[in-house]
Amino acid sequence: MRVSRSLRKPTVVPRPRVAPHIAALPKSGIRDFFELVNTMEDVISLGIGEPDFIAPWKIREATIYSLQRGYTHYTSNLGDPKLRQAVCKYFARRFGGSYDPRNECIITVGVSEGLDIATRAVICPGDEVLYHEPCYVSYGPTVRMAHGVPVPVVTRAEHDFVLQVSDLEKAVTPRTKVLMLNYPNNPTGAGMTAEDKRKVADFAVKHDLLVFSDEIYDELSYVPRSPSIATLPGMRDRTVVFNGFSKAFAMTGYRIGYAVGPHDLIDAMMKIHQYSMLCAPGPSQFGAIEALNNADEERDQMHDEYEQRRNVIVRRFNDLGLHCFKPRGAFYVFPDIRSTGMTSMEFATSLLREQRVAVIPGTAFGACGEGFVRCSYATSMEGIETAMERIGVFLKKRGLR
Repeated sequence: MRVSRSLRKPTVVPRPRVAPHIAALPKSGIRDFFELVNTMEDVISLGIGEPDFIAPWKIREATIYSLQRGYTHYTSNLGDPKLRQAVCKYFARRFGGSYDPRNECIITVGVSEGLDIATRAVICPGDEVLYHEPCYVSYGPTVRMAHGVPVPVVTRAEHDFVLQVSDLEKAVTPRTKVLMLNYPNNPTGAGMTAEDKRKVADFAVKHDLLVFSDEIYDELSYVPRSPSIATLPGMRDRTVVFNGFSKAFAMTGYRIGYAVGPHDLIDAMMKIHQYSMLCAPGPSQFGAIEALNNADEERDQMHDEYEQRRNVIVRRFNDLGLHCFKPRGAFYVFPDIRSTGMTSMEFATSLLREQRVAVIPGTAFGACGEGFVRCSYATSMEGIETAMERIGVFLKKRGLR
């Protein structure tokens, strides 16, 4: 008996459960490496970029007080008006830009969320985003998740990892819409002078690009700060500046950042924020107000301690024969380990297993990071000294010093 074709079960082709553009995303090279670190004891970590300080007491006290007062409700989607006012006042005082707290400022769940919603707000499928490598690990994936095309532009040790306009000109196309910047830089500690920024600003104006400027480390500058790129001629209406509290005020767990920029871009970002995060945590916002208004002294004390650590770790690496330029900002060094004959991953893995010192392979921040490792000096001076002694032993056993 033949079965009618109409009664046969149709062939079902299984569809992927995970969206292909998400399945294709690499996991963070930093987190992958620390899965190994977490299995070991007696490790001195120069890895994770998190202050070893705790948030100043006055900030924590203000947060506690907000909870005691019952400050546990939603705020405005844009953020508490008092915090937005404090942000704009602080930005004008420290960085020189003037923004309206009513509609040119938004409080975000860290700078990472700010960059995410800004990217989603402006990118159409196929739009290209220029950014420089080595860079923070989230930039490329953030663009891909918005269905954009990430276009990394290599920076080099011979330029102290400062982005060169000549390289930008080679990468820009008619599909380019955004240029992402991060100076002072994670992972290299590089910084841009006023002249560097002027050249990049002229490039952005020439090609009619939006600029997303991640300035989270700007308070940790060890040379006179250059102006925010948003304050340069022709840049205010095309630039969104991102900053926050995690690094300068040691408030990583508070998850508070902010963005300032033109009203139309901030409004578009707010729509995405409104339907996803809704608002940043209320008690954290209360602590952030205290940080901006009353914690300059504590911020500066941490800054000065980082600067002393920077000077020590740079000198020690150079004494060991591993060239390390002196960072202009942030709390990272990016020593050159090519003279060892090892890859970045080989160096980091062997150092961890043999001497219990954790550093991050430079390739975690882009392919052009090969031959370098990132070391964070957001750890105690004692820890830095011990780590450098162990690195010296590691090199000596290999006949490299």
